[in-house]
Amino acid sequence: MDTESTQPGDFNKDNKFTRADDFNEGSFWHKTVAAAKKAGIEVIEKSLWLYFAAQRPDTPIWAKSTIYAALAYFVLPIDAIPDAIPAVGFTDDMGVLAGALGAVGMHIDSDVKQQTKDKMSDWFD
Repeated sequence: MDTESTQPGDFNKDNKFTRADDFNEGSFWHKTVAAAKKAGIEVIEKSLWLYFAAQRPDTPIWAKSTIYAALAYFVLPIDAIPDAIPAVGFTDDMGVLAGALGAVGMHIDSDVKQQTKDKMSDWFD
């Protein structure tokens, strides 16, 4: 996956979600930072758990594919429930993230949680 030649918003230009390769690291960070306060800490925490778990070399390919598919949905500009709707806009995102966490939860270890805690501390403290 080539993440160096892409920019936030460049992935999936046709708004077609077809594979884990649709995940773009730049789009993930852009959306996560932009949505941090609106989405709520729980959504951001879960997305970071998945992101950091996917970065680990010992996470198997099937788990990374599941994670990147969920994160691609999170950054996808078109959702089942638009993110701009107050109080419910991120419920579909949270559902997708929760499903991915259920599938790959054994790869969310204390190191992943500490990385997430550190990143969230940078943003919210």
